[in-house]
Amino acid sequence: MTAHARQYTIRNVPDRLDQRLRKRAKETGLSFNQVALDALILGAGEPARPRRDLTGIAGSLNEREAKRVDEEIRRQRQIDPELWK
Repeated sequence: MTAHARQYTIRNVPDRLDQRLRKRAKETGLSFNQVALDALILGAGEPARPRRDLTGIAGSLNEREAKRVDEEIRRQRQIDPELWK
């Protein structure tokens, strides 16, 4: 939380809205808090905040690209015995 962030308690949230927010959180894998915050931001007419995770990338690679990434990770995990002498 930033130094200027605020916390709110919101009462009388309609059941239908609660269900939609919870469903969206489950479908996206985001926290309920993040989904509710995103809804408040968009509802207030503010621009969406950029995500600081890889949700937009996950699952977007084709098979060839995914194999290249896996190979690069495997290559980088190799231990060079000469460096540990």
